[in-house]
Amino acid sequence: MSERNYFCEIKYSGNDFVEDGFTNGEYENCVFTNCRLANVNLSGNVFINCEFINCELSNAKIADTVFRDVKFTNCKLIGLQFSTCNKLLLTMEFEGSQLNLASFYNLKLRKTTFNKCELRETDFVNADLSGSQFLECDLNKTLFENSNLSNCDFRSAYNYVVDPEKNKISKSKFSILGVPGLLSKYDITIEK
Repeated sequence: MSERNYFCEIKYSGNDFVEDGFTNGEYENCVFTNCRLANVNLSGNVFINCEFINCELSNAKIADTVFRDVKFTNCKLIGLQFSTCNKLLLTMEFEGSQLNLASFYNLKLRKTTFNKCELRETDFVNADLSGSQFLECDLNKTLFENSNLSNCDFRSAYNYVVDPEKNKISKSKFSILGVPGLLSKYDITIEK
């Protein structure tokens, strides 16, 4: 059995892993800034307490990848299939990132913060997002079905459609401006 590469407290800045290749292994307390990882195969890698800042990870392969206490800030994460990553102790935070066309299908993401993110056409079907926050997020055409949205904060989110009959929404917070997104299936007019 080969030993796994281990990287701790390393700061990567401006690395082009698309051109130079990515060394598989376990990354702990590492920071990736302005790195290019689009379409890179990150499958099976381990990221613990890492941060990605201004990185391009669109369409990266993340099958069985571990994301434990990982923060993505101002990253492009378009098309990422988070549903394929390792689910054990999965914890992430997103700020100012593009998560369009990403999939969180069937994941437990309790108390996850999405702050000022684009989540257009993102898949949250069967996801447990209880206690999560969607702060100033664009949720245009995002799929919520059979999702646990209990105790979620949608007050500053916009463009969402959440069917209360197909999702758990008890104790969630919505603004008055978000009411049309809760009632859209009824084809009614709501006026000020």
